[in-house]
Amino acid sequence: MRRILAGLVTAVGTAALLASVAPHAAAHDATSDVYAEVTPTASAGAAPDDGGSAADVTAVLDLEYDLLMKSAWLRSEAYEATDRDDQLAQLDQHERAVDGYVTDRFAVTYDGEPCAPALFAADVVERGERPYASLTYSFACDGEPEGVHEVSSALFPDAESFVHSTETIVRYTLDEEDGSAVLTAASPTLTTGENRLLKQVGEFFVLGGEHLLFGLDHVLFLLALLIGARRLRDIVWTATAFTVAHSVTFLLAALGVVSVPAMVVEPVIAASIAVVAAVDLYLIWRGPGGAPPGTVRDGLRWRADAGARGALTAWERWRLPVVFAFGLVHGVGFAGALGIDAAWSWTLLWSLLSFNVGIEAVQLGIIAVVFPLLVLLRVRAPRTARWVLGAATAGIVAVALYWVVERLAGTG
Repeated sequence: MRRILAGLVTAVGTAALLASVAPHAAAHDATSDVYAEVTPTASAGAAPDDGGSAADVTAVLDLEYDLLMKSAWLRSEAYEATDRDDQLAQLDQHERAVDGYVTDRFAVTYDGEPCAPALFAADVVERGERPYASLTYSFACDGEPEGVHEVSSALFPDAESFVHSTETIVRYTLDEEDGSAVLTAASPTLTTGENRLLKQVGEFFVLGGEHLLFGLDHVLFLLALLIGARRLRDIVWTATAFTVAHSVTFLLAALGVVSVPAMVVEPVIAASIAVVAAVDLYLIWRGPGGAPPGTVRDGLRWRADAGARGALTAWERWRLPVVFAFGLVHGVGFAGALGIDAAWSWTLLWSLLSFNVGIEAVQLGIIAVVFPLLVLLRVRAPRTARWVLGAATAGIVAVALYWVVERLAGTG
């Protein structure tokens, strides 16, 4: 039994240690998001007034610059350009190749008939301190008023092997309908006129869950909190403080009320992991691994026994405010990953709430699986727990410090 438990927890430590030899890009850059804003041409004012149809559409697409140039199979001087003026020159020089790549994979139809795309403008913007090619397209659509638009995206597919699981996050105002959608390989098309609210909620719920599950920095922070928790009450209050804090700043940042540069947010997120894990490591090696007293039931019950209530360490007294402060920073990071920065609207709020609930669902799932195993290991095999958790925590500290240095160097 001890071997099984040790193996389960060692897997956590192994995952952290493996991350230390993988670049930070493995956590975020192995996948990519495309951002699209689709509006009627008449209201967008982006395309020339050529007497077109009322069904005409303007789409502004933001795609990672280097990934776009690689996917269009251009030479290295195109995708390795780092100066904005050089990037704009490369976009202008290779306009035909870039336009061909995008229009083969992003389409708008009206009443089942394809709308004719035309590249109207190209720019380079920053998202999360990364350059994005911002391409403005006008789509000429034929048809009678009160028709239905469809928007489809298959940009950066897995088959290209540069990235995987690309998602196109669309905000649209079409056919007297405002909404958001997440287009994936499994569900690449949105159609106006459908009752999309429930589907929209589901799409952003999954997107939020995926971001926590595959965002290694947030997972390691949660694991550090779990390792440092002695009883069920500890982790419930700690997770609640983290949830409340990141929910507040996530909503404010995504609605454009709060704006913090990624060059500040990302290093602080990494530092928060290092701080919490370093405290865990100190407490593990100072004492008996932070094991809950007595039995497994003691570790899983809500209240501590009378003899242990007054013996709070300095960290136990300061854990909640520290975690709350770090949670505020993580919330801004979640908003940056979603890539939505817009004024208030009810449809946007539903998307944000769904994304946040998806984060919480995965967080609770990790807690429900990992914390009982940690308690069981600490009670049944305290010596093994001390060594295994110490090694896992040291790995988390190493990964976090590596990220701090990498992210600070990337902002220089």
